[in-house]
Amino acid sequence: MKHKEQERIFGDWMARHKGLIYKAVRTYANNPEDQEDLFQEIAAQLWFSIPKFKGKSAETTWVYRVALFCSMAWTKKEKRRREGTGAYKQEQPFLSLRPEKEDPRLTWLYEQINQLSSLDRSLTLLLLDGYSYKEMASILGLSESNVGVRINRIKKSLTEKIEQKEDAKHGI
Repeated sequence: MKHKEQERIFGDWMARHKGLIYKAVRTYANNPEDQEDLFQEIAAQLWFSIPKFKGKSAETTWVYRVALFCSMAWTKKEKRRREGTGAYKQEQPFLSLRPEKEDPRLTWLYEQINQLSSLDRSLTLLLLDGYSYKEMASILGLSESNVGVRINRIKKSLTEKIEQKEDAKHGI
């Protein structure tokens, strides 16, 4: 594949799938500096994955798979790094991923999703984006029944947390 063609595909994928990438970044990285790092890692992995894309799956499935597996690997690497050293503080991130005014309900939801296991975070993102169990299974390499069981557990857990939050809000 020629460099110009790879640049065109990369620019196209980044433009069309930036929302998908943002969701993965926001789910796996907590602060703006980490979000910037993870975004750059995903972008780099997407770039290198272009010659391997053969069109056997949907382009969105490919981008999601790269973003999610990259996010999971980044999370493990960051955990090991932070256990060994203090967090690095960058003054000004290159990208501003957060919207200027954010809905507190969305912030709460991302906080809850961030507490899930890496695999459950990925399933939650795919579910929120409307993927079928079959598509999720294909992207993550699971069985459809495993996807269904995990999603039902996630929904139950989030519902309980919402109820607890509402009870606390009303002093119950």
